[in-house]
Amino acid sequence: MTIAKRRLPRIETMTVHLNTQADLEDAIHALVKRDPRLKPIFQLTGMPALRQREPGFAGLAAIVTGQQLSTASAAAIWGRLSVAFDPFHPDAIRKARADRLGRLGLSAAKIKTLKNIARELAAERLNLDVLANEDADAAHNTLTALHGIGPWTADVYLLFCLRHGDAWPAGDLAVQEAVKIGLGLKTRPTPKEMAPLAEPWRPLRGAAAHLWWSYYRVLKKREGVISK
Repeated sequence: MTIAKRRLPRIETMTVHLNTQADLEDAIHALVKRDPRLKPIFQLTGMPALRQREPGFAGLAAIVTGQQLSTASAAAIWGRLSVAFDPFHPDAIRKARADRLGRLGLSAAKIKTLKNIARELAAERLNLDVLANEDADAAHNTLTALHGIGPWTADVYLLFCLRHGDAWPAGDLAVQEAVKIGLGLKTRPTPKEMAPLAEPWRPLRGAAAHLWWSYYRVLKKREGVISK
């Protein structure tokens, strides 16, 4: 696939947080103003709604719990975990018996992942709060270095839990498909190809992701637009 390069003015590098709907709206307006390709996308979608999740260990654990599960199944398991461990503290998970966690619905792989994260936090080798103020790519690499944390989980945590304005979910299929159609590409971009495509939107790639998700929802309403 050939990706056409487009020279756009760079926004000064800074750490942006999407803590409120107003933050997202300011970011979207800035993106549309500086990249004309996004104007027709925004005209179709309107202003996206800010998506947020619980921060900290509980937020990351909830995302891990829901990996490769339906929304209903993930919610049911997380509901049982939240009741069994209230408050949901990493020390409690680190000390919990694996068989007990398994009875609550966690797979062996997810138990291993959550216990490893809890150990890293206890040893102070991992500080989730610090990640919010790090460069998005560096924070992504920190998370994906952990056992069981893939790129999608890392990016969703950075964007929705830590509200990192530059987190870019390059592996999200909906965003890939929206970018393909919105930018007129011949094929759906791979995660590797998504990186240069999003480069002009730094440090607001997280806001751009919200816009592309909204565009994907618009496309889904149009029969025959989304390719499988």
